[in-house]
Amino acid sequence: MEQREFMQRGVGILTEALEMRRQLRADPDSVTNSGAVSRMLEEMLPHIELPADADAREVADIVTAKLGPAIVQITSALAFAFVQLAEVHDAGRTDVSATDVLRSISLHYAAEAGE
Repeated sequence: MEQREFMQRGVGILTEALEMRRQLRADPDSVTNSGAVSRMLEEMLPHIELPADADAREVADIVTAKLGPAIVQITSALAFAFVQLAEVHDAGRTDVSATDVLRSISLHYAAEAGE
């Protein structure tokens, strides 16, 4: 998966979290877990095949080697979005919402995909 795909899914996760928070504030009893965050995470994490005869150490090494880079990419995507949101907040911008910032990030990476 390319970095832009990690960014788009990371923004998707944050957007879903914002929506869930909005729903919770509007009606605490109406919030349901759509499973969207789980699906996006599944898309971001690699599938791991383990040899049937692998011992515990080999399993740990394989899992670490496969998951490590994906976890770094996911963390980088979420950190980037957080920094963008924090900069808008710290600048005192009231004309731009968190949704606007996330949409802008998403559109940027969608445009990058079309290049």
